[in-house]
Amino acid sequence: MQNVEGCAGVAGTEPHAWETGLMDIIAYVGLDVHKATVSVALAEAGRGGEIRQLGVFENRPALLTKLAARLSKGGRRLSFCYEAGPCGYGLHRLLTGCGHDCVVVAPSLIPVKAGDRVKTDRRDAMTLAKLHRAGELTPIWIPDAAHEAMRDLVRARATAGRVLSKARQHLQGFLLRHGQIYQGVRAWTLAHRRWLTTVRFAHPAQQIVLQDYIHAVQADHSANIGSSALSQTDGAGQRSSLARMASADWVQRNGRGLALCSARSALRAACRSAIERKTRGGCAVASSWRRSSRPR
Repeated sequence: MQNVEGCAGVAGTEPHAWETGLMDIIAYVGLDVHKATVSVALAEAGRGGEIRQLGVFENRPALLTKLAARLSKGGRRLSFCYEAGPCGYGLHRLLTGCGHDCVVVAPSLIPVKAGDRVKTDRRDAMTLAKLHRAGELTPIWIPDAAHEAMRDLVRARATAGRVLSKARQHLQGFLLRHGQIYQGVRAWTLAHRRWLTTVRFAHPAQQIVLQDYIHAVQADHSANIGSSALSQTDGAGQRSSLARMASADWVQRNGRGLALCSARSALRAACRSAIERKTRGGCAVASSWRRSSRPR
């Protein structure tokens, strides 16, 4: 009963603060996180507790760890919150690793007052701290590092498939505009690729465009195969596949860049020798597809 009388002057105390017995020792911290900065606001316990802006800090782990240690002096318990966004869950893992509570909230479920259209980093941080103290935020599930890695792999594979499909559409659209139509049953088979090596255009610039589209399809197809192979490996095999993919990605990106440079060089040389350009472009396309069509 004595404890209740000592706290009678504090109105609207949160239930979890009563349970712990740390009245006025818990603080709710709202974070508005960006790539370079983090805006920090703090709300004291109780409905009438003070809400103040602490400032804007650099988004560096060492600096944020010192800030959390400074705020938790005197045995004060901290409960952090911030919106889910492109910065990921690194800040959540950092704060929970230091022993603090932290929730990541869904931005679409944050209550917004009607007519409140002023939106700044400082106001967002203070709003998060206030709503977090009132228990009106909806937290999301936080994946562990392994689950997040597999999620990234699935997304990368899906992205590679979309990019490959887009590159093929560009190539087919280019050929269709110029009346180059494949008469076979199915596209992107070995026979279709061999047919692409026989396609010729009257103007050297169009031959260069064809070669660039073919290089794009080859690079995206190799990336898609690499992501599929990686999804079937684990342990040491996964690490070796990652290394192979990294080296293959470098070769593909730089190889395509070199192809574009040589294409521009050939286009500048168009004024000198049209016959030589045309022959050289056709041979380059044929040899490129012959290398990619070898049985493995």
